[in-house]
Amino acid sequence: MTRLLLDANFPAPAARKLREAGHDVIEGAHECQAWPDERVLGRAVAEDRWLVTFDRDYGDLVFKRRLPAPPVIVLLREAHYRPAEPAEWLLPLFESAHEQVGRFLVVSRDKVRWRALLAAI
Repeated sequence: MTRLLLDANFPAPAARKLREAGHDVIEGAHECQAWPDERVLGRAVAEDRWLVTFDRDYGDLVFKRRLPAPPVIVLLREAHYRPAEPAEWLLPLFESAHEQVGRFLVVSRDKVRWRALLAAI
């Protein structure tokens, strides 16, 4: 089981699919909708959750502003997708979750790139 904080822009059908797969999911659309990105990031850090988002601003927060980072940040980079599809991109990552810790992952339908979050410290 992976602990996730899904940013407010994450589709509900994909969140449901992740929850059904046994992951501990907090949906930002319900709990953090009007929060600034810094507060969402802080909650992910405080609760030791992966932060999953379509928002590139989190990269700026951890790499440029050097704010503390959660175990993993996943930036999803697809403009068009079916509502449940983002879960399909994420599920394979959880099979090697321990290898992802400390990474800023950029995930698309057919590709995963990463950068070490430790570089932000």
